[in-house]
Amino acid sequence: MKRTLTLLLSLAMVVALLGGCGNGGASSSGSASGSGSGSGSAASGSQAPSGDDIVSQLYDSVDQALSAQLGQVPTASGEEKFGAVIISLTNPFWVTMKDCYEAAAQELGVSIDVQTGTTEGDTQSQLDVLMTMADMDYDVILVSPIDGTNLIPGIVKCNENGVKVINLGPGVDTDALAEAGGHLDGKITVNFKEQGQTVANDIIARLPSGGEVAILQGLTGAGQSEGRTAGAAEVLEAAEGIDLVASVPCDWDATKAYDATKDILTEHPDLKAIFACNDVMALAAVEALGAEGRSDVLVYGVDFTDDARAAMKEGTMTGSMSYSSVKYTEAALKMAIAMAQGTEYADPIYLPLTLVSVDNVSQMDDWK
Repeated sequence: MKRTLTLLLSLAMVVALLGGCGNGGASSSGSASGSGSGSGSAASGSQAPSGDDIVSQLYDSVDQALSAQLGQVPTASGEEKFGAVIISLTNPFWVTMKDCYEAAAQELGVSIDVQTGTTEGDTQSQLDVLMTMADMDYDVILVSPIDGTNLIPGIVKCNENGVKVINLGPGVDTDALAEAGGHLDGKITVNFKEQGQTVANDIIARLPSGGEVAILQGLTGAGQSEGRTAGAAEVLEAAEGIDLVASVPCDWDATKAYDATKDILTEHPDLKAIFACNDVMALAAVEALGAEGRSDVLVYGVDFTDDARAAMKEGTMTGSMSYSSVKYTEAALKMAIAMAQGTEYADPIYLPLTLVSVDNVSQMDDWK
């Protein structure tokens, strides 16, 4: 109970910090940036924290939330050897995750080998990587599957070989895994449904008169896409005056997202907002809108990549759901260290979420 309360308080700190980061929440403006005064503005006469202070405080609150869940983590012996299977280096988010894994391993004094499949949709190549790694001398392997089932044979093989497995991020279908005779030893993730809900609520706040909204989904069956889509749709469909007019699978592909955006605009020329389930697709939507001379559509993504950061500063993107890749990988490796030394984790570890928007992006340059 104490651990749960600490986590909730830390999450509340994240929300409170960002609420005072800029001009605040909703704007009645129809522009993509949604700039203007809002309910989250700092009190008159008060001095807002600097960007460095905001990011420092955010990191502190994330550390508190993760520490409350991880408990006491032993010091690494220096002999630990970890592996990680990520999705694809074709997505800037996973490039950052690879870099952060390696930086965290160096900081914590452990060894890590980060491997990946060829593309975001190549489930077989990702499984082939894990099957090979399962026969190597790792203490723990962290896996981020393309979909809920593609890595199950590799996880079962790890179980048989005595290699512990932590599921990071996109979820493994644990029922299907159990049917195959396998199990996970731990899980660290974010609440994907909450990501979609948060974006949807921000869209609603910025569209006081309502309007038409579309979702660009990722890969069908991928946990992060399914969760983000479901969370956003749930909130949007319940909102008065908001009409969810399209929800299109785009497979994390920029070309498909570009084409889908064009098609949606043709069918729904009064479109007011787009939520893309990652930044790659959001930026493709921005490009499609630009080709049509449209600067009045709110565009949101997920991952807060460098290109999304730049687009928000330019005012062509409105927001991006984010969490700290630095803290994500650090916490994952701390979990792996503890697990290698006998600690067991019955419950998933959740990373706090942050919505970066045009209102606070100028203060988030050091958020990684």
